[in-house]
Amino acid sequence: MESKRLLSLDILRGLTIILMIIVNDPGSWSHVYAPLLHADWNGITPTDYIFPNFLFIVGVSIVLSMNKLQERGKSRTELIKKVLWRALKIYAVGIFLWLWPSFNFEGIRWVGVLPRIAFVYLACALLFLYSSRKIQWYFSIAALVGYWLVMAYLPVPGIGFPDLSMPEKNWAHYIDHLLLPGRLWQETWDPEGILSTLPAVVSGLIGMWAGYILLQKDELKNRLNQLFFYGFILLFLGDLTQWFFPLNKNLWSTSFVLLMGGVGMLALASFSYFFDVKQNRFQFKFAHAFGVNSITAYALSSLLTVFFYSSKWWGISLSNEFMSLCEQGGIPLKLGSLIYALLYVIILWIPIQILFKKKIYIKL
Repeated sequence: MESKRLLSLDILRGLTIILMIIVNDPGSWSHVYAPLLHADWNGITPTDYIFPNFLFIVGVSIVLSMNKLQERGKSRTELIKKVLWRALKIYAVGIFLWLWPSFNFEGIRWVGVLPRIAFVYLACALLFLYSSRKIQWYFSIAALVGYWLVMAYLPVPGIGFPDLSMPEKNWAHYIDHLLLPGRLWQETWDPEGILSTLPAVVSGLIGMWAGYILLQKDELKNRLNQLFFYGFILLFLGDLTQWFFPLNKNLWSTSFVLLMGGVGMLALASFSYFFDVKQNRFQFKFAHAFGVNSITAYALSSLLTVFFYSSKWWGISLSNEFMSLCEQGGIPLKLGSLIYALLYVIILWIPIQILFKKKIYIKL
């Protein structure tokens, strides 16, 4: 199982990226089903599951890939260079996609989805290389408890006691507004901002915990039993702590980290049982192709928006034309918007499938 790519992990990663593309690329943002939108503030929707699940997978992959490289005799220095280079590439691609296609350097958003992936990958990989599992446990607990205490109880300069029911009255908003250069996603704060990156790292560390379980020498079924058990424990802790620190993706709250970590554990255990234990013949090859080139697929989905959403290339906006046709045909606009997103995924699948068939895995 450890000698080759883990099929279940690739498929889970692929489905996560597919859902991310569907959510990011509707036919019209004015017509989207509620479950395909992020929660405005406190609370969660199915869409809020996607990003933390990807960071969880990043953590799992770090343990499996780093362990394999260490077994091949790679030194720590070699691994550090590899980690730094990969984190830099992921971050650079994120900035490039933000600038594409106008390349307006005046309004750069220095944080975002790919930058957060880069930071979480870098932090988790360095912790893997420089600390023991016990230290990683202590770090995770201290980060989540400390983050909760600061966010919920430490007075904010010029604001006073934090109010977690409002976006502007917390430390994450204060630090983003004070320190983040360039453009912020919500004018004065950013959901991928500075302070909330700390608990996001813990999402990756929970994935590393799952990776350590998969590397154990026990039978696979026993390892999956552990994933199921710890997954339910994390779900319980997330549900419990939401009464003290509400579920909130924008803040990446402590309860959100725990609950989504539980979801990640259960998803990985379920997929591994289905694909690795039962070796089910139905292998979700569509998702598998996205899973082995996940960041490439995500980047491509952003690059191609200029052709499928803008009128600069064709003289018309394909998304607007499609939505107009849906309206004329009597198709509910929210359904039409979802169909467009699904068609966009199928279009992206064509180059991704070509790479998959040729066994070309672009690892940023």
